Amino acid sequence: MRLPLPQFAVGDRPDNHIAEVIETTTTEFLAQCLEPEDLSFPVMPPFGSWVRSVDEESGNQVLAVVYYATTSPIDSVHRARALGLSLEDLREQQPQIFAMLKTEFRAAIVGFQPPFQGANGSKHTGGPVYQYLPPRPPQIHQAVYQCDPGEIVHFSEQLDFLRTLLQVNGAPVEALTAAAIREVYQLRKADREWLVKAGRTLSVLLKDDYDRLRYILSQLHW
Repeated sequence: MRLPLPQFAVGDRPDNHIAEVIETTTTEFLAQCLEPEDLSFPVMPPFGSWVRSVDEESGNQVLAVVYYATTSPIDSVHRARALGLSLEDLREQQPQIFAMLKTEFRAAIVGFQPPFQGANGSKHTGGPVYQYLPPRPPQIHQAVYQCDPGEIVHFSEQLDFLRTLLQVNGAPVEALTAAAIREVYQLRKADREWLVKAGRTLSVLLKDDYDRLRYILSQLHW
């Protein structure tokens, strides 16, 4: 049985600190969302949203895209059952329910950003990003953050991450790719030139599979 993560006061962590790595592999990681302070479910990151964690040994910021999320009982033996209650009723009549559930998500690693030496000698992230697998994924129990809009915009100057998304195992990759593009496009304030470039990149990657290309492009609408 997987036990709940130890929780700290919400005020002790940044707003974008949403989860903690509980399983890690070369290509992806599984994270458990941190429990909110009030009686509510943890915020489940949207499908196709961008998150980051860190490989502490190298200092690399590892970027990933969420492709699967689930809320389930902490007790893996007993399934949740229908109670016929609204969320407000649950808070009043069954408040213990919220402590008995966990929210987890899987994120596919799409690249990383190494630290670099600042002018004052301090190390911080910035500079170039690399859209291939880092030497190591985040370690277990590392914090997972929602990416800031500026981080996503900077990372998406290159489009090699689209190839990675199209190769994620066990995911609806066409829908995942479209969702990731939609989020970037919105953060770039409807940058039409970037969207056309993304479409052309997809046409090269899927030049032998017009049906998949058409399916992805059909989901890119606003």
